[in-house]
Amino acid sequence: MSNPISRPILVTGATGKQGGAVVRALLQAGRPVRALTRDPGSAAGQALAAQGVDVVKGDFHDPASLDAALVGVDGVFSMQMGSHPDDPETEVRTGKALVEAAHRADVRVIVHTSVARAGDHENFIGWDEGRWEPLYWKNKAAVNAMVKAQGFRHWVILKPALIMENLLPPMVQFMFPSLVDRGQFDTAIELDTRLDWIAAQDIGAFAAAAFADPERFHGHEIDLAAESVTLVEIAAKLTEATGKPVSAVTSSEDEMLARGEHAGLVRSQVWDNVEGYKVDLDAVRSWGVPLTTLDQFIKQHRDKFVIG
Repeated sequence: MSNPISRPILVTGATGKQGGAVVRALLQAGRPVRALTRDPGSAAGQALAAQGVDVVKGDFHDPASLDAALVGVDGVFSMQMGSHPDDPETEVRTGKALVEAAHRADVRVIVHTSVARAGDHENFIGWDEGRWEPLYWKNKAAVNAMVKAQGFRHWVILKPALIMENLLPPMVQFMFPSLVDRGQFDTAIELDTRLDWIAAQDIGAFAAAAFADPERFHGHEIDLAAESVTLVEIAAKLTEATGKPVSAVTSSEDEMLARGEHAGLVRSQVWDNVEGYKVDLDAVRSWGVPLTTLDQFIKQHRDKFVIG
């Protein structure tokens, strides 16, 4: 029987923020990596191959392609695209396909990425009134439940809060367009609301640690954040690091909707005020995985910020 460490880890979402970070962390740890992508010949696929990744063609909607991609793997990093209003079952359907294929392949370890508070959503203030994007939270929780119930020898669910890369292009144009337009965080988030943040590279580090020591991580759902800061504090950090003035203001939900801001984004910002991710930072640190502070992240990516 082959040594599990010599067998590859299949990473889904390998061309994205989280999956890409997992690939880098695994390669740094000396683990062989296989990446699932719909187009191995794409620029992103070729970039992975240049790093020594085994890039294979596969699609969540094609069970045979998943079975082929999973031959001989030791573990799977699982992530799915969120559901779209035009196809509200996408996330659950694709999550189910991957989890079942991994079980058929007798995968030893599955590390699934979700979001902080998924599974706790029924306790949100206003949940019974349908206030907080019910589809989003129910779908996240449903896939988590599949991972836990499937019978894997080792499973862990990582539950990141806000990802620091949302402050950079391309996501900043959606998450904080006013930062790009005029150097200002103009959101429905109150100025004293503390937001929980995690860098994608830390998600990768946690995943690599779980694959390296699956017995220690088995059966845990781990909320992920490195620190909790306000937008006022982030504005000050960006100003200091880039030399460009950045400020933060709060607009009401009605004001933001009236000027055409994305309704789902605005509701999520109000949710930050009312609920938030509530990550226990001491619990995250207790795992001993190095964490990236916002100061470190901003310094690392100083030249990538688009401000005003």
